[in-house]
Amino acid sequence: MADVKKVNDQGAPVVGYDDAAIEAEFRAKRQAQIAQDCSLPFDPEAVLEVRHLRKCFPMEKTLTGKVTKELVAVDDISFKLYPGETLGIVGESGCGKTTAGRAILKLHQPSGGQIIFDGQDITHFNSKQMRQIRKKMQIIFQDPYSSLPPRDTVGGILSEPVEVHKIVPKDQVKNYVLELMDKCGLRDYYFERYPHEFSGGQRQRICIARALSVSPKLVICDEPVSALDVSIQAQIINLLKKLQREMDLAYVFISHDLSVVKFISDKIGVMYLGSMVEFGTKEDIFREPLHPYTKALFSAVPNPDPTVKMDRIKLEGDIPSPADPPKGCRFHTRCPYAQEVCKHVPPENREVTAGHFVACHLV
Repeated sequence: MADVKKVNDQGAPVVGYDDAAIEAEFRAKRQAQIAQDCSLPFDPEAVLEVRHLRKCFPMEKTLTGKVTKELVAVDDISFKLYPGETLGIVGESGCGKTTAGRAILKLHQPSGGQIIFDGQDITHFNSKQMRQIRKKMQIIFQDPYSSLPPRDTVGGILSEPVEVHKIVPKDQVKNYVLELMDKCGLRDYYFERYPHEFSGGQRQRICIARALSVSPKLVICDEPVSALDVSIQAQIINLLKKLQREMDLAYVFISHDLSVVKFISDKIGVMYLGSMVEFGTKEDIFREPLHPYTKALFSAVPNPDPTVKMDRIKLEGDIPSPADPPKGCRFHTRCPYAQEVCKHVPPENREVTAGHFVACHLV
């Protein structure tokens, strides 16, 4: 696909890369793969199955409303998640982690691909249809300060979703909420207090309790500990793992902290500029990272042993704009190992070993 004969100014044949032909062929192959994968039967054991998810935001439109330029925030990510499992999604700020999580919950309408939740294809569900399954999928937001309504008490915040979704009869709501608060490490007398009276860690416990108040099957954790002190982070992570064991929850844990992701995750997806460049089990990713971007991320993790020499991989340049991503491999502008083929030909997402996928020409 890569080697396309061209002619120079003197009319002599040269070997080069016809970018337009390469892109057209890549798009055709990807569309065929998407059509094939989206026609497959659902996995009955998976609580969440994402197939070639894509999310774009329009940037420029014509007078008739036709989109002429768009920002591709999430581009072709796929995975499966089973009950009791945690998928960690890591990457630099702006790589599309949060947008992917929100698209899975349909807080952003996906631009392409397929989302199968609990045996149902919810990709094109409208707001009324989504309301029926909202209680099964919840989110814990990054900022525990702005995600809680300041004028409502803790009791009111936790009681509202229980009443709206009719989890228990009205006369049992308060007892149900008090039991939930105890499970999340919150005292009974917090029931009548307001969010501004709590610390960051306590607020995040309230957010966790709110997410679990409707007994969900899936929880999207959008950097739930990044705004907290290290000691409080450990408490919240241990609480999440404890609740996962008790309720058989599935987590999508979004973070840029590799040590936290290593502790809580079963599978890991590494995202760069909207694409998932590497995916595999925690053991595979941490034992033998294969993609150059994954290696660079891991090399930046500090080692507490002062006798160990750090072999830091420094990435040159800035992250390209998702509104105008580079041709070929999106990482080639910063990759220390990039070759000519990387600048023109998009890499295929290949399964190197069982369950370990990498999108790189050099692997």
